[in-house]
Amino acid sequence: MKTLDCASFKLWRPEGVPEQVMESVRRIISDVKKRGDAALLEYTERFDGVKLSAQEIMVDLQDMKKAYDSAPEGLKKSIINSAERIKKFQERQLPEPFTIETAPGVSVGVRFRPISSAGVYIPGGRAAYVSTVLMTVLPAKVAGVGDCAVFTPPKEGGRVPDTILAAAYLSGADRIYRVGGPQAIAAMAYGTESIGRVEKIVGPGNIYVTAAKMLVSWDVAIDMPAGPSELVIYSDLEDARTCELLAADLLAQAEHDPRAKVILITPNREVAKQVEGFVEGGAGKFGKEEILGESLSNACIVLVRDRQEAIKLINEIAPEHLELVCEDVEGILNEVVNAGAIFVGEYSPVAIGDYTVGTNHVLPTMGWAKRASPLSVRDFLKASEVVRCTKEGLLGVGADGRTLAEAEGMPYHANSITLRMGER
Repeated sequence: MKTLDCASFKLWRPEGVPEQVMESVRRIISDVKKRGDAALLEYTERFDGVKLSAQEIMVDLQDMKKAYDSAPEGLKKSIINSAERIKKFQERQLPEPFTIETAPGVSVGVRFRPISSAGVYIPGGRAAYVSTVLMTVLPAKVAGVGDCAVFTPPKEGGRVPDTILAAAYLSGADRIYRVGGPQAIAAMAYGTESIGRVEKIVGPGNIYVTAAKMLVSWDVAIDMPAGPSELVIYSDLEDARTCELLAADLLAQAEHDPRAKVILITPNREVAKQVEGFVEGGAGKFGKEEILGESLSNACIVLVRDRQEAIKLINEIAPEHLELVCEDVEGILNEVVNAGAIFVGEYSPVAIGDYTVGTNHVLPTMGWAKRASPLSVRDFLKASEVVRCTKEGLLGVGADGRTLAEAEGMPYHANSITLRMGER
């Protein structure tokens, strides 16, 4: 891990999606738009090493139920327990409709309705992300989305892992497609002979999937750029056990992807030294040396002068995940305004949030925590505003509307109001 001072880190920190990645993804999207299923099948064979026919793109729905029924009881119990916690947290976030009177005889309100369809991307290149199925499909179903399609890259022989199928069945997914990468995002956005377009695309992915989501966002709604993984830890505690735990958390996020970004911020050189030692000692302990070799080459420790410099840096980075393991943790928590998910104290590792406490692990990356929120039920709802005016109500507010219309040079607007006020 590199050790930098705050000023050097600002110069070093990369941002955004490389242009060569964007250009490669543009070509794939354009090809899928033109050739539909034929392009999907070609890219699936090229990138995933799986040869499929058009009839095999969609998983047989009965396979979802079979996978759930045959899942080991321990796994099934953990999936059910985690799903219940996620549903509980999502149900609490459902917005309430309301109506208020803004003037006598004038009532305005808002109501919420689910979008009609959603496409959910589940990464599959390096793992079978059971938890991501729960994190994406359940909020959609709690919101009331009637058509929720899951897309995931196929494994050898066109197989979708039984764990993914079981989680999809429990979550209420309507369909699963054996398609991954930018080509899956293009299929969701524009449709093919076998796949209908969706109203919104959600879910995490590697840099190519993230680029594809950004490119199609002109034509279909997306949640946010969500990947590769990011973690910032702030700590000023020298305790060796604490430093070992922090190193474990850095390694846990670094194993996601070679492009994962993990950072320790500390004002204490002893903390920096201990955490670096534990990271070096722990890397490779459970395998994944190739991924960790790349991701840790971009990892760093940033030495700051004090807490205020740390807070400023955290808010500038706007990390996907933030861990606070420090003195006066509530004080620093109150000053953090840009972070996707915040984990407070040494017993709140990001890894537990990745799975089972009920919060969502689909979070804004690449600085988007400055302007975006974790995936939730709200992403699958749209609001309509409702206006009701009595005649007396319109008479009370109409003059103001007419005056503003005239000030904008909109005489037909003014006339629409004037006619109802009984004036010529």
